[in-house]
Amino acid sequence: MKPRPIRRALLGLILLQGMAMSQTSAAEEINAAPTPPVAKKVPRVTVVHGDTLKDDYYWLREKTNPEVISYLEAENAYTAAVMKPTEALQQSLYQEMLARIQQTDLSVPYHYGGYLYYSRTEEGKQYSIQCRKKGSQDAPEEVVLDLNELAKGHKFMALEAYDVSDDGHMLAFSLDTTGFRQYLLQVKDLTTGKLYPEVIQKTGSVAWAADNKTIFYTVEDQAKRQYRVYRHALGTAPEKDALIYEEKDEKFDVSVDRSRSHAVLFITSASHTTSEVRWLPADQPNAEWKLIAPREAEHEYYADHHGDRFWIRTNKSAKNFRLVSAPMSNPAPANWKEEIAHRDDVMLEGVECFADHYVVRERESGLVHFRILSFTGAETQSISFPEPVYTAFPGANAEYQTRAYRYTYNSFITPQSVFDYDLDKKESTLLKRQPVLGGFDGSRYRSERLWATARDGTKIPISIVYRKDIQRDGRAPMLLYGYGSYGLPQSAGFSSNRLSLLDRGVVYAVAHIRGGGEMGRAWHDHGKMMEKINTFTDFIDVAQHLVDDKWTSKDRLVIQGGSAGGLLMGAVTNMRPDLFKAVLCIVPFVDVMNTMLDESLPLTVTEYEEWGNPHEKAAFAYMRQYSPYDNVAAKSYPTILVRTSLNDSQVMYWEPAKYVARLRAVKTDHNPLIFRINMGAGHGGSSGRYDALHDAAFDYAFILGQFGIRS
Repeated sequence: MKPRPIRRALLGLILLQGMAMSQTSAAEEINAAPTPPVAKKVPRVTVVHGDTLKDDYYWLREKTNPEVISYLEAENAYTAAVMKPTEALQQSLYQEMLARIQQTDLSVPYHYGGYLYYSRTEEGKQYSIQCRKKGSQDAPEEVVLDLNELAKGHKFMALEAYDVSDDGHMLAFSLDTTGFRQYLLQVKDLTTGKLYPEVIQKTGSVAWAADNKTIFYTVEDQAKRQYRVYRHALGTAPEKDALIYEEKDEKFDVSVDRSRSHAVLFITSASHTTSEVRWLPADQPNAEWKLIAPREAEHEYYADHHGDRFWIRTNKSAKNFRLVSAPMSNPAPANWKEEIAHRDDVMLEGVECFADHYVVRERESGLVHFRILSFTGAETQSISFPEPVYTAFPGANAEYQTRAYRYTYNSFITPQSVFDYDLDKKESTLLKRQPVLGGFDGSRYRSERLWATARDGTKIPISIVYRKDIQRDGRAPMLLYGYGSYGLPQSAGFSSNRLSLLDRGVVYAVAHIRGGGEMGRAWHDHGKMMEKINTFTDFIDVAQHLVDDKWTSKDRLVIQGGSAGGLLMGAVTNMRPDLFKAVLCIVPFVDVMNTMLDESLPLTVTEYEEWGNPHEKAAFAYMRQYSPYDNVAAKSYPTILVRTSLNDSQVMYWEPAKYVARLRAVKTDHNPLIFRINMGAGHGGSSGRYDALHDAAFDYAFILGQFGIRS
C-alpha cells in the first residue's frame, strides 16, 4: 500500500527575493519583470454525470510532442529569470548546507549471514557505495555495488531491490535510471564480480529461496501496478519463468518477501483497505503456495513467522489492529489466538519477530514507542524517548538470532541517531549520531507539541521548532508543512538543511491533520473518501490558530506540501488564499478529476479507496468540490512556486503544468507564479545528493525571499 507523496511578476523580484528596488517606480518594476509563457488553449469538454468538465490544457499530456517540451522549457527559463536575483543567496545556502555534511562518511554496519554490511560516501561523489566485510571490521572491504559507477551516463540513479542470497554469494538488485520507477533487476555474483546475463524489466519486490538459485519477483502492469509474481531459476532465460500468482483485482498490488527466520516466503496482496497473504516454505521453492486467510472486504492482515506459528497483525474487529498467532498447520481465522488486544487509543503499526522475542511498534497520542515481548514469558521491556516531539523507527535488524534491537531516533533538534538496545542489559547504546559540522548546538532551539481546535471541535496536533530567542509576537516568519493522506503519520525529524531557516529566525511547524495516521486509523478514516475535506479545513484551522496565537501572521506565513500534500496546498489556496503569504507546491496531485477518471494512469484504480471513484455520481460530486484544478477561480492568490519532474510516475508532470497554466490565465493578482520542472528526475526529485542540495537551496531562497531575507 504505497502512497502516491508565473504569472506576471509585478514585484516578482521584490516578493520572491525581498529585495526592494528603491530607485524604480512600480510601473518600471512591471516593465522590467520577465514575461511568463502562456500555454495555448485547446478546449476539451467531458460530460460526467451531467456535469461538464472543460480542460483547455489537456494537450500538455503529450510528452513526446516537441511543443509540450518547448513550453516546459519556457517555464523553466521564466522561473530562472524571476529567481535570478537570488542566485547569490542560492549559492550561499548551498554552501552552508554542504558545510554541515560530513561528505566522506560511513553508515553503521549491520550483521547478516557472517558479513558486516554498510554503505559509505566519498566527498565529491553523488551516490553511496554499498560494501561488506566478512566476519569483522578488520576484514578487507568488498565493494558490492558502487552506484557512482552505475550512474555514469545517466541523469538519475536509484537502487530499489538489494537482496543477498543465503550463502552470501549472490546479490539480486534493481535500478531505476530515469526516475519513472521502472526497475531493472539483475543478479551479481559476489565471488567473481560478474553479472548474470539475464535482465528482468519493470520489477518490484524480490526474495531469494533457500536454495541460493531461485528468485521470486513481482512485475508491474501498464498502470504500474505490481500484479504478478514469477519464479526465476538463476542462469535461465526470464521468458521461461513460471508465473506463480496474478492479482486480477486492479485495486490490489502484490509484493513478495521472506521472513527474518528465513523459513517462509510470503506473497501479500493488498488494497488500501483489504489484504490477504500466501506462504511457502523457503526451502521448497517449487511447492504450492498456501493461503493464510481468504480476503474479506475491509479486513487487513499482515504475517510474520516464528517457530511453528504465524504472527499476524490484523484489523479484524480492531480498527487500530491487534496481534494474533496461528498454527502453520492450519492458520485459518478460526484458529487465531489473541496475543495483543485492540486498544482504542493505541495504533499497532508493526510487528517484528526474532528467535526469542518480538518487537511491536505502537503509536499513542501521535508518538511512536517500542515494546519488546518475550516468547518465553519474560517481562515486557519498553524503549522510551526523552523529547516531547520526535520520530523513531526500526533500524537494520537482519539477524534472527540476536539479543539486540537496532532502531533510529531523531527529533527536530536531535540529529539522526542509531541505537542498539541490549535485551539483557535493558539499555540502549548510541552507535552513531549524524555528524552536523559547523558548530551545531541543539540547545539553541526548542521544539514543542501544540494543539489547535478544528471547526468541528477535533484537537489537531502540531509539531513546532524554533530558535529559542524568537518572540511570540506575531512577527516571526513561519513555514508550515502538511500532508494528511493514506494514513501516513508525518514525522518530526531532523534536517540539517532546515537549520538555514531556523538560524534566520524562521519558525517551522508540521500540521498533523486528519487523513494521516498520527492518531490511529480513525484519523485516516475521517480524512479520506467522503470526509476528505476535513484534511483541508484542519490545515486552515491550524494555520489560523498559529496566526491567532501570535506564532506568526498572515503576511509572514509560507506553506509547503508535496504529492498528496500538493493536493492539500492547491485545495487550501483555493479555499483561503488570504491566509498565506506564499505556497511551495511540490509534485502536486492537483488534477483530481481528470486523473481519477482515467483508469489507465498509475495509481488511479488502486486509489479509489482513498479518494473515491468519480465514476460513481456521489463521489464525483464530492471530489469536484475540492479538486484544485477544477476550482481555480478569478481572485487573488498568494505567491506560488510549483515544482515537478518530467519522469514522475506517481503524479504525472502534466498535472502541475495544467494547474499553473489555468491559474495564470484566471487569477486576478500580480503575485508571482513560477513553475520549475526537473527534466531528468521522478517523483522524489534529483537523485544525486549534491543535486538534491541545490534543489533545497532553490526552495529555501524562494521561502526566505517571502520574508525579505536576502542573505
